[in-house]
Amino acid sequence: MSENTSVSWSAVSVLVVDDEPGMRAILKKALSKQYAQVDVAGSIEEAEELRKRCHFDLLIVDINLPGRSGIEWHEAFDPQTRRSDVIFMTGYADLETAIKALRAGASDFILKPFNLDQMMQSVQRCIERRLMERQNFALQRDVERSYPVDIIGDAQSTLSMKKLIAQIAPSQAAVLVEGESGTGKELVARALHQLSQRSGPFVPLNCGAIAPDLLESELFGHVSGAFTGAKKGREGLFRVANNGTLFLDEIGEMPLSMQSSLLRALEQKAIRPVGAEREVQVDVRIVAATNRNLKEEVAEGRFRRDLYYRLNVLTIELPSLRDRLDDIPALAHHFTQQLAKDLGSKPVSWTHEDIAAMQAYDWPGNIRELRNMMERCLLLGKPPADYWRELAGDAPLNANLASDAVTEVVEASENQILTAEGGIPQPCRCQSEDDSTFCYPSDWTLKEVEKAHIMQVVDSHEGNKSAAARQLGVARKTLERKFKEWADEVLTATEE
Repeated sequence: MSENTSVSWSAVSVLVVDDEPGMRAILKKALSKQYAQVDVAGSIEEAEELRKRCHFDLLIVDINLPGRSGIEWHEAFDPQTRRSDVIFMTGYADLETAIKALRAGASDFILKPFNLDQMMQSVQRCIERRLMERQNFALQRDVERSYPVDIIGDAQSTLSMKKLIAQIAPSQAAVLVEGESGTGKELVARALHQLSQRSGPFVPLNCGAIAPDLLESELFGHVSGAFTGAKKGREGLFRVANNGTLFLDEIGEMPLSMQSSLLRALEQKAIRPVGAEREVQVDVRIVAATNRNLKEEVAEGRFRRDLYYRLNVLTIELPSLRDRLDDIPALAHHFTQQLAKDLGSKPVSWTHEDIAAMQAYDWPGNIRELRNMMERCLLLGKPPADYWRELAGDAPLNANLASDAVTEVVEASENQILTAEGGIPQPCRCQSEDDSTFCYPSDWTLKEVEKAHIMQVVDSHEGNKSAAARQLGVARKTLERKFKEWADEVLTATEE
């Protein structure tokens, strides 16, 4: 078994059901060397309890068990709920038993006593078939997903990025895509590939997700016998992406030892599979991406300077979502329509309050966080503004600087409070049971009364301007304009 395969198999779980303690111990010891989780049970009842608590990719079941036989384990073989492949084993086989086992959905049927290698080969075939089904499912989903060339948004930074992508896409030169996590680096790489009109496939690889000692084989492939367990040769991703685009995400995570091999492949346009004697010519365009500052990585000695210059022929810097807030309405609409279709729900149109709340947020997770928020709101049935309001306990998403300047207060007397910078007195509380009634001195100007009343209503909603605007019967923008006017007055008074 190859090292690459062992990585895939490390997440596989197996359940062995046999009434013989010795058989259970032998199989558990042998299987535990290759698979992450191997459990054993001595009866169907015990096995069913384990199956209810855990997911198992493979069941190895003895037919002749005390109580219910292995073939009578109907819960595990129900076509509607079946989640596992099954290997039956028995020391008393006949044609009728074999037919029953096949009808129950057996993947294999092994007679006792058996050679341990025979069992391991049977297990390997089942797991390989199961992993292949998973890969086919993932590929099918990838094909069904849409990756539009047109990147959503009309903000100035977005338009500039689209123009740059269209300009450099036909080139064969390497491209380095830089930006924070979640800004859509893979989408940009796919757009580059689609606009390049290259005939080969788009092949993505996350360099940080592959173990360093397996990365060379993953990229360049290996021949049979190249290392222990490499019984079969394997094509690397460079050959899979021939005449297409190879997207190396998180290139900053690539080990230094591997960077020199990648540099040679880029310069020679040829690769040498692990264990091979001859190089293989490839025609692959490289698009690399990182959320690190590669210049700093080069200065610190963590990234090769020559590879950096080789990758940095053309650079696309992706803006963060907080730098393209004007795109949020279009992005929110796009994700809402897409997710509503995926979730089988009706599309939703968000209100101005929801869009304003989203534009007031900082979005540290960028577009990925926005998409997750849209999905969360659809699943919970809550508009974004309401969700954030509940999450923050009616606290505002971002403290408004103008609001902070105006509402900073100091105690001036027992019944009157003056704003520190604004100089506008606030009303005193009148005597009432709920202590929520305010009265205003008769010598106040209308402007003073308006400001004091608005501040008190906003304060009663713990700074939530949207809720305060609804109570006052005005638009939130009106409140924002008032706060800005007051802030300008404070700044003017300070300068004087």
